[in-house]
Amino acid sequence: MTISEAQLIESTINFVKTELKNAEGGHDWFHIERVYKNTLSIAKHEDVNTTVVTLAALLHDIADSKFHNGDETIGSRKASEFLLSKNVDSEIIEHVTQIIDNMSFKNTFDLNTSFTSKEMEVVQDADRLDAIGAIGIARCFNYGGFKD
Repeated sequence: MTISEAQLIESTINFVKTELKNAEGGHDWFHIERVYKNTLSIAKHEDVNTTVVTLAALLHDIADSKFHNGDETIGSRKASEFLLSKNVDSEIIEHVTQIIDNMSFKNTFDLNTSFTSKEMEVVQDADRLDAIGAIGIARCFNYGGFKD
């Protein structure tokens, strides 16, 4: 049974809210929601696959490596498992997981990173917008306090 895109987005939002219900304040549902809204706003002006950018925005911090002993693969694995359970097309899953694996700020310093896409740039910009200004400063203090 195939679900509609609207049902997929709603299901993804519910999944993310449940997964992040006890998350540290800088990487919680409210961060995801801001990135999601910024992604949709940016995507209106770009020629991108809206399903890919929407899913990537919602799932980009589903399991941040900072909270999983530095495991850089856990986020994309968890996202992939969820999307597979919803029978999402394998090309979309691959694109979303590539975005999750490659969009972090620290990856911009890795000269061996070969993946890029317009969709990743949109989600990456939306995520970085949430890292600047007063919200970004508050997120830094929150994370610092969480890590002592």
